[in-house]
Amino acid sequence: MTQTPVSNRIHIGFFGRRNAGKSSLINAITGQELSIVSATPGTTTDPVGTAMELAGIGPVYLYDTAGIDDSGELGAKRVARTEAVLRKINIAIFVTTYDTLDAHELETIRLMKTQVQRLLVVINKSESSADAGKEHSLALLGVPFVDASCHTGKNIDAVKRLIVTHGSGLAAQGSILGGLIRHGSVVLLVVPIDTGAPAGRLILPQAQTIRDVLDHNAVTIVATEFELTHALSMLASPPALVVCDSQAVEKVAAEVPPHVPLTTFSILFSRLKGDLSAFIDGVNAADMLNDGDRVLILETCTHHAQADDIGRVKIPRWLKKYTGKDLSFEVNAGGNLSKDLSRYKLIVSCGACMINRQEMQNRLVEARTRGIPITNYGVLISQMHGVLDRVLEPFAGELACAG
Repeated sequence: MTQTPVSNRIHIGFFGRRNAGKSSLINAITGQELSIVSATPGTTTDPVGTAMELAGIGPVYLYDTAGIDDSGELGAKRVARTEAVLRKINIAIFVTTYDTLDAHELETIRLMKTQVQRLLVVINKSESSADAGKEHSLALLGVPFVDASCHTGKNIDAVKRLIVTHGSGLAAQGSILGGLIRHGSVVLLVVPIDTGAPAGRLILPQAQTIRDVLDHNAVTIVATEFELTHALSMLASPPALVVCDSQAVEKVAAEVPPHVPLTTFSILFSRLKGDLSAFIDGVNAADMLNDGDRVLILETCTHHAQADDIGRVKIPRWLKKYTGKDLSFEVNAGGNLSKDLSRYKLIVSCGACMINRQEMQNRLVEARTRGIPITNYGVLISQMHGVLDRVLEPFAGELACAG
């Protein structure tokens, strides 16, 4: 409750061969024994994540990963998990040595540069040796690098400065309500209290939206869908925006006057983390589904499924009714996208409140590369309830520019 959510942190990953010094570098940078260090190659077997603060950047999430050269059947699985971490990363730090920096590593570095926002290289174990030729090869790739030694402490401060220089301009995510409200605006949030809401708490998208309203120096009014009419009647003038849970959008749209802007939490997060235009394009695929088509429900958290679970129960039921087709549904839950996307005719993603924007963008790229339409809970539910045009009106200007 007192920490910045992981999805709102800058994600920094340390990659490289076994025994290159990834864990030692994390410990040296943070000044803490966060990672186990051993001379035995392969000590780090699975990605290990730690939330902390880095001076000059702020809240970050650090990943220590298994060696990219791990071998054998188990090693291949570890490498696959390391590659999955790469999809979440804002800053990738490739740890190498003068002895191991060869053509294969240079090619790996070149490929990684195309996959992340920022790529930095640390040449570790440089107590006495140096290789100007290899440094020149890195320079030709346009990758910032520094030679350092975790053993002696050489240039560790330079590594920290490099990370700050290339990370301070990054934002884990933008503003949820950016461009929609201003100082003094009144925002009415319609929050159903259902079985998915933890006792005594709000779910993360609702809590984060309240904080975002406050960050805009605006005013928040929160009510359930059953108190909506009463809440509206209490206001001397209409709210600048009404935001509701997607499951209540049909009822809320019927009660909120047409001239009052209305949208849903899920659509706000699809705009924040993903690509609202792409999700709108993807929802049209729902009208083209046929009997037997597979639909992937893409969840980004692992939660205990409820009897009326939105992704596993309600959306399949509504989509079958909307299309009149006998569809097949599968769920991919959690941080890793493990399904073969080519099997599906439509992907329906949640709001992605539990992952960062970088990972959601990579999921969009994977769907686009395979030619699979992808949409979002809020967009699809609003379409199925006949109110999509209404809940997209607040974004008309930016959608027109995107088009």
